[in-house]
Amino acid sequence: MRTALCDTLGIDVPIIGFTPSEHVAAAISRAGGLGVLGCVRFNDAEELDKVLGWMDSNTDGKPYGVDVVMPSKIPAEGAPADLTKLIPDEHKTFVERTLTELGVPELPAGTDEREGVLGWLHSVARSHVEVALEHPIRLIANALGSPPVDVIEQAHDHGVPVAALAGKAEHAVRHVDNGVDFVVAQGYEAGGHTGEIASMVLLPEIVDAVGDRAPVLAAGGIGSGRQAAAALALGAAGVWTGSIWLATREYLETMPESEAMQQALVAAGSSDTVRTRIYTGKPARLLKTRWTEAWAQPGAPEPLPMPLQNLLVAPAHNRIHAAADPSVVSMPVGQIVGRLTEIRGVTDIVAELAGGFRTAVDRLVAIKDA
Repeated sequence: MRTALCDTLGIDVPIIGFTPSEHVAAAISRAGGLGVLGCVRFNDAEELDKVLGWMDSNTDGKPYGVDVVMPSKIPAEGAPADLTKLIPDEHKTFVERTLTELGVPELPAGTDEREGVLGWLHSVARSHVEVALEHPIRLIANALGSPPVDVIEQAHDHGVPVAALAGKAEHAVRHVDNGVDFVVAQGYEAGGHTGEIASMVLLPEIVDAVGDRAPVLAAGGIGSGRQAAAALALGAAGVWTGSIWLATREYLETMPESEAMQQALVAAGSSDTVRTRIYTGKPARLLKTRWTEAWAQPGAPEPLPMPLQNLLVAPAHNRIHAAADPSVVSMPVGQIVGRLTEIRGVTDIVAELAGGFRTAVDRLVAIKDA
């Protein structure tokens, strides 16, 4: 399964694994891929620095990367308390009423509450970049397109390549023009923030558009070796995976409160997701639950722009996670969720991807030689 990407990034298999869990990211790197830690959950740069220090000590010297979120349209800046004042009362009332109707209790006394994620504010994301460059990272990726040119140059000054996700060919060309080193072609099937073009169509369009200017990674709907082989057949240099790492034992090491979420993922089929703006204010694919269905009902308010929407629903997410009800959980996940049928170890998943890839290629060789 080795490609030129492996030599560039110092990895054994061209599997990039995005995850908000440092335990999962480290395990992916140890297994021969490139674990990429999502930084958006860190409002505090010191907390990120501590976690990256843990990564340095737990990847056995293998490379890893980070993922930041810097939207091309800069969101309103400010502290959570100040930004929360911009949220209309009708939205707050809707959230409270919906939680009551869904039977989600108040948080138990003494439960730690996470504030709304501010990691997609440019000021916070820039602090993530600065902290990350103090560690031996091998890649910085931006989840919402090309980061500002000065951020790309800052990374290059430290010898770190930059990747950017793209949902259209013209976006990919713009990323490369800005100096991005890798383009992640993310199809409609993907979890989290995603565009409107399916992977089978998008990937060859982007490969043709950027030519030999930058390697292209395939993202969206990849959860098996067969799908990885298909991606490479369409011109990808490697695969960018995300949802398949949610149903892992290592994920619970970082977020032990996620058992109900994993139960919901294992029970879901590929049609049990929805693309909506209720999570962050930008279109993102989530697991379809009673929470997402409530927002789709007539009379529900329109989601707010980033970052106000997440600040609005963050207290609700705290209560939902504490309630541990699989029918209500709110979680970004792609259509590949239908393949998540059990909780597994990261090493097993990497081995299955590589083994399935070899089987698929052997089958194609047999067809060629027949």
